Amino acid sequence: MKKIQENLKIIGNAELIRYTQDPEQVIALAAKLCYSEDSPDELQQKIACSDTAKFITMLKKMGHLSTFEHASFTFSITSVSRALLAQITRHRIASFSVRSQRYVSESQFEYVIPPSIMDLGEKAVEKFKVQMAQMAVWYSEWQEALGGKCESSNEDARFVLPNACQTNMLVTMNARELLHFLALRCCYRAQWEIRDIAWQMLAELKKVAPNVFNGAGPGCVSGICPEGSKTCGRAKEIREKIENENRR
Repeated sequence: MKKIQENLKIIGNAELIRYTQDPEQVIALAAKLCYSEDSPDELQQKIACSDTAKFITMLKKMGHLSTFEHASFTFSITSVSRALLAQITRHRIASFSVRSQRYVSESQFEYVIPPSIMDLGEKAVEKFKVQMAQMAVWYSEWQEALGGKCESSNEDARFVLPNACQTNMLVTMNARELLHFLALRCCYRAQWEIRDIAWQMLAELKKVAPNVFNGAGPGCVSGICPEGSKTCGRAKEIREKIENENRR
């Protein structure tokens, strides 16, 4: 049981590992190409010598976001729960590669423990750990009954694994979809784990495409909260958070 207890994870991690080279210039090129008689090569030279910040801001205000689809960003997302996986894959304009529970044995699986359970105290946390250890035992028993640690046994033994079971994935989205994703998942009404990942992603994106993702985040950052009567009531706090991060 001790080994299983040590496999506890609380907060996942999102790291930007690949992205379109010069994403803001690519977006600017795509937009200018629509209205210019110049060749793509000529436009590239002009864009390389100009400040794209104002142009990117104008495109966002105009809602000319199809050009943002030319810039893509790939994240390594690690130590997150299968519960998060179920949520993030609802964003269909994206590509996902996830560690398989069919090909990878989970006999000593790591798991995520919700902060709300942590807040209940040591006894609650210990109870949760014991439950995770029991599920690991059940999983191993079914593996053995179904033929050992192999693909054919893993695929059905995994049915007893919890949503808390930790996984790793690569996620690729274009800039337009990321703006949509961040608007929904940075919101304080979003589930805590995916919200934490979304804020990590936003911080990474601002480093490489600051003008594209300036003002990104929950809807209340740039206007009235879109949640209506279900608002969290923290719009002022969230705007201040964004402003403070922009000053860093």
